[in-house]
Amino acid sequence: MRRPIIGMTTYGEPVRFGAGERDAALLPLAYPHAVHRAGGRALLITEDDPGEDVLDALDGIVFTGGADIAPALYDAEPGPRTRCRPARDAVEMPLLRAALSADLPVLAICRGMQLLVAAYGGALHQHLPDVLGHEGHRPPDGYGAHEVRMARGTRASELLGASVTVNSLHHQGIADPGRLRASGWVAEPALPGEGLIEVVEDPSRRFVLGVQWHPEDGDDLRLFSALVEATRSR
Repeated sequence: MRRPIIGMTTYGEPVRFGAGERDAALLPLAYPHAVHRAGGRALLITEDDPGEDVLDALDGIVFTGGADIAPALYDAEPGPRTRCRPARDAVEMPLLRAALSADLPVLAICRGMQLLVAAYGGALHQHLPDVLGHEGHRPPDGYGAHEVRMARGTRASELLGASVTVNSLHHQGIADPGRLRASGWVAEPALPGEGLIEVVEDPSRRFVLGVQWHPEDGDDLRLFSALVEATRSR
């Protein structure tokens, strides 16, 4: 049986080939490895204007991590620590909106989750240490770790249970989920209510889920398996 084809957005980066430097489309192999281990087949999407017709070849799509999204996408001015990639935004936002319109299963990871929130009319904290008073979500020596609690009756709780310990590597975070449902949080004394939003979803779609951590870098494949499974009902 054919494996579901899962698109994955990539980074445009200059890299060294031999004695020279060339532009390349890059993605940590942890992303396609996670899709393959979950039963899918990864197809890498470059940021050089692939066009929305690429979705015709896909059964699902992952919007991956990376640089900050442009604050203009959520009607804000860039802060002093915001670092954007306009070329990537210009390709990925129309691609995301087209995927949502087609009800294509979407898994949005870290930057991808922030792009998803912007597409649903939400907003971001541009530098979490300014809001939370600590750098625990992006420590200087690699991943941080913390617990995320899920809301009952959500897709997130169905897949991950009441709580899960995650790997954290982000300096921005969700201030307003827009029209998305917030379904997972990490407790933060500096924030009211449940804390900092770490999971969002759209219950009206077949599968639209965003997480702020990096599930590709670990052995917990539940989110990738759920994405692959969602493609089978298309």
